[in-house]
Amino acid sequence: MADITTNISTNKVGQVLHLTLDRPEKKNALTPAMYSDLSKALTQAKGDFDIRVVVISGAGSAFTGGNDILDFLNTPPTGPDSPVMQFLAILHDFPKPLIAAVHGNAVGIGTTMLMHCDLVYATADAKLSMPFVSLGLVPEAGSSLLFPRLVGHVIASEIFLTGRTFSGTEAHEMRLVNEIATDPLSRAMEIAAVIADQPPTSVINTKALLKSGHHQAVAMVMEAEGELFRIALESDEAQIAFMKFLEKKNKG
Repeated sequence: MADITTNISTNKVGQVLHLTLDRPEKKNALTPAMYSDLSKALTQAKGDFDIRVVVISGAGSAFTGGNDILDFLNTPPTGPDSPVMQFLAILHDFPKPLIAAVHGNAVGIGTTMLMHCDLVYATADAKLSMPFVSLGLVPEAGSSLLFPRLVGHVIASEIFLTGRTFSGTEAHEMRLVNEIATDPLSRAMEIAAVIADQPPTSVINTKALLKSGHHQAVAMVMEAEGELFRIALESDEAQIAFMKFLEKKNKG
């Protein structure tokens, strides 16, 4: 892959593209540059006939710690052209199979992006969370529609409104994860190779059909979430919540 310059590593194995969130010293916390490179990699993969499947994983001890908080506050996603929103749009529209391999922390976008993946493999002790309300924000990436559809209203409400962490095992029970694996990346690459060997047009068309019933609805919800997220981010409530989070992080 060309022109990928930040903390996103790429490796092509046969007809499978493996993208690694590669900032382990910061638990792969995402920066605007990383979002831009993810978008670039997915856009290139979309147009490359020799790439049939994309696998996403994290380096080191985590999948991703979510957004880099200080970076996020300094360069907030203020509109649809921001790196975060562009990545989410490309993720939502990506036509080829996406597989995630999850271990350690999967915070915020680290969990919501899984709802746009076609298959997800995780360790039993992975720690997933969507602490948007805890930070004075609202859910993103279409998760306010996709998550309750997947797990039901009451479970989605509990997790969103409390911001609690849940394990890979619980995510598997919720059907957010396909399978618990001791080595989720190896398992993801194994299944990716099987899918890559299938007739490619058939795979793409089948994914499109599977998403056709809610694809446009998710896009509309993502737009509404983005606007409410932007408004919330500028509020005193969110600023206080972020400061409390940073104080707690510095003490811990």
